[in-house]
Amino acid sequence: QVQLVESGGGLVQAGGSLRLACAASGRTFRSHAMGWFRQAPGKERGFVAAITWDGGSTYYADSVKGRFTISRDNAKNTVYLQMNSLKPEDTAVYYCAADERFRGIATTVPDYDYWGQGTQVTVSS
Repeated sequence: QVQLVESGGGLVQAGGSLRLACAASGRTFRSHAMGWFRQAPGKERGFVAAITWDGGSTYYADSVKGRFTISRDNAKNTVYLQMNSLKPEDTAVYYCAADERFRGIATTVPDYDYWGQGTQVTVSS
């Protein structure tokens, strides 16, 4: 079992930055691929970024490529999402997720086995 807790969300002006963190419990964290997703009101949960179990590879949605960076610190059982040049359309609840079955890049909701409770990110124009 893995429990995930996100933090770092908040209100920021367009063009600003936020850094989200996802703290994981459980000794198997370092064997899990991790991802970030987001869900805006009235929309489905969508993929944002993913990272392999060892941090060796990352992958991003086109909408955030060049602006967001996913990273992980396995010694701290934490995965991060650095978000720069934020836009109003980035406003959403952001969720981190863990995939215990496959250590590579996964981009869909069913690929992931564990989810955090989410953290709200609001970008004002």
